[in-house]
Amino acid sequence: MQVARAPAGFVGRSLRRVEDPALVTGRGCFTGDLPAARWVRFVRSPLASGRIRAITAPAGVMLVRGADVAALHPIVPMLDRFKYAPIRQPVLAREVVRFVGEPVAAVVADSREAAEDAADAVIVDIEETTPVVDAAAALAAGAAALHPEAPGNVIVDGRIETAGFAVAAAGAIRHVTATVRSSRQNASPLEPRAAHAVWERATGRITLTCATQMPHLMRTAIADVIGMPEARLRVVAPDVGGGFGQKMSLGPEFVLVTWLAHRLRTSVAWTEDRRENLIACFHSRDIAITVDGAFDADGRLVAVAGDVVSNVGAYSCYPTTCGVEPLMAMAELPGPYDVQHYSCRGRGVATNTCPIAPYRGVARPVIAMAMERLMDKAATVFALDPVEIRRRNLIRRFPYVSATGITLDAASHIETMDMAVATADLPALRRLQAAERAKGPHKGRHLGIGIATFAERTGYGTAAFAARGMSVTPGFETVDLVMDPSGFVEARIGASPHGQGLDTTLTQIVADEVGLGPDRIRIVHGDTDRTPYGFGTFASRSLVISGGATLLAARKVGGKLRSMAAHLFEAAPEDVVLADGVARVRGTDREVAIAEVARLAYHQSHRFGTAPPGLQASATYDPPGTFSNACHVAVVAVDVDTGKVTLERLLVAEDAGVLINPMIADGQIHGGVAQGVAGALLEEIVHDAHGNVLTATFADYLLPTARDLPAIDIHHLETVPDSAFTVTGAKGLGEGGAIGMPAAILNAVNDALAPFAVAIDELPATPQRIRAALRAAALVP
Repeated sequence: MQVARAPAGFVGRSLRRVEDPALVTGRGCFTGDLPAARWVRFVRSPLASGRIRAITAPAGVMLVRGADVAALHPIVPMLDRFKYAPIRQPVLAREVVRFVGEPVAAVVADSREAAEDAADAVIVDIEETTPVVDAAAALAAGAAALHPEAPGNVIVDGRIETAGFAVAAAGAIRHVTATVRSSRQNASPLEPRAAHAVWERATGRITLTCATQMPHLMRTAIADVIGMPEARLRVVAPDVGGGFGQKMSLGPEFVLVTWLAHRLRTSVAWTEDRRENLIACFHSRDIAITVDGAFDADGRLVAVAGDVVSNVGAYSCYPTTCGVEPLMAMAELPGPYDVQHYSCRGRGVATNTCPIAPYRGVARPVIAMAMERLMDKAATVFALDPVEIRRRNLIRRFPYVSATGITLDAASHIETMDMAVATADLPALRRLQAAERAKGPHKGRHLGIGIATFAERTGYGTAAFAARGMSVTPGFETVDLVMDPSGFVEARIGASPHGQGLDTTLTQIVADEVGLGPDRIRIVHGDTDRTPYGFGTFASRSLVISGGATLLAARKVGGKLRSMAAHLFEAAPEDVVLADGVARVRGTDREVAIAEVARLAYHQSHRFGTAPPGLQASATYDPPGTFSNACHVAVVAVDVDTGKVTLERLLVAEDAGVLINPMIADGQIHGGVAQGVAGALLEEIVHDAHGNVLTATFADYLLPTARDLPAIDIHHLETVPDSAFTVTGAKGLGEGGAIGMPAAILNAVNDALAPFAVAIDELPATPQRIRAALRAAALVP
């Protein structure tokens, strides 16, 4: 690899985001802004488990029950591997309910307020049965099965063991074990879900405007469930106020709103409120991992064994399925560490809780936590510095094929760790920590330092998803790029950004290839009638895959511009340079405006021989996936009297290849780190024994504020990868902040508590958990 040079064009410059002016001046348009003739309010189950006896409404209330939509197909995500049990989720529950908040009916009224009042008047009679709320209870012998298709409540069960694992593990000098758990979270986007469906009188088509990350796949899925021709459904994703994975899964609410618009021949809308979002919208995480590391005498890993149990909730999310958490954890658990002998089991377990869906980082925050806790524990066992034990085990040679067959194309694990350690001045921090500990006694604030290294697979293509056996196999992205006769460019993309700044970064890529300023380029997305079929924006894929397709399409248009200009000048195409809005012959003063060439391409096409008229190109890109990597450092102060954790310093050393827009890259890291802090210290969906959600408002489900976060110190090791895995040289980094920082903070908390010989291995590391651990060790009152 080589270090990137200063930018010569628009790529590499921190241009201001073109998306922001409309948003910050209140000119954005969100689904909830749209007027509708009829409004929907869902009636939701108050119980986690039970049999429906009756659902009744006062006279005059339009009530839709499960029996009314019996002709609709259930939502059935599919895998063809890993003992997957296909679970059928009804649009409205009919006979039984399986989680608090499950939609059992819907009311329709002339206003949102009237619909809410009518829903409050609906009486739901359910005979309660005993729920299973956590994965351990669901796996216990004799536990009630949520679904007949999944005896034992295991919906997916993946296993892997490499040849020679048992011999390697048995021959190890020492075994070190770490068991970690990440509690259930909610993505909590600024905008909850919303849907607005309009029946078009002239055509009979439905236009569904909704808050989604995957408009094309939503169209396919909803048409399948309703049983309507897909061509009669248009899906539009307008401005979307955050998603983080929660808006990439099909909810039954979107299906019912679409069906009602068709049935009532009008416009129908639904907007989720925050309580619904916290209780009944897709949750995340809720995963436990036990990892056993087999080490040789020098502290090097010779084998790793893992066990992953994911509480996936009552149903399987569509399209990724409930296998997304346990199977990703199983496939990528070793992370940046060099280990070829590997065994792991990953299970997805059904419980009477809200279904789980992908959330920023998916399983990787938890597998990073497991491996980084393992490294810190092993450092103690071998009396090594935490940096040194990582140095002995990090992958150094690339490309590297992991024990599970994944190719790490290029990375800089050692270099980013060295950058982080040097920038943080770890020796000085250790001296400060030692001086504070020497004061004794063990009361008040205790300083802790934690590091975490990780590999972040980004830009997953079709091959990566196909390995999971998904019937819906995402991967490729297509871009259609057109320059009109006036010399303006429109790039129509299948990806669907919702806050990432993708409009800006793609504009920069196009600008350099066609020689125009970004102000003459427009990115079109989020409309299935206007854009090529694509899989949306998730999994740190958009800049890698959609950006790659954009670059390839722009190169085609740029190549045609050069050929046409060369024809006009009677020069060789390779001698024509496109820049600053003109096509010029290199080394001469001969030039022509690119806009003039565009006009000729349409209005004087006969001048260019057999070349097809116009300026348009399409390109599809489907790479295998490319790895970013980073090292995070957290410095915390733990008050052992209260259990409070104060963040003193957060540092990120990141290598994400070429940075198309460094300012946007930093913004993505800031947002990811904030969510990582939330998972490490604050956010937790809490259920009681009956499956009720006790954290149903932001008074109980705690989000970080600006006061909770110190300045985030970001350093980039910007390298150009010697890799065919990313045509732009860029790697995804949207999830990295949420992957590495929880592990770094947890290690820092445990480092602060080291004098007390207690361990916190569950997130969030709340004051209550810290105080409970200290009390259990009889170290504090």
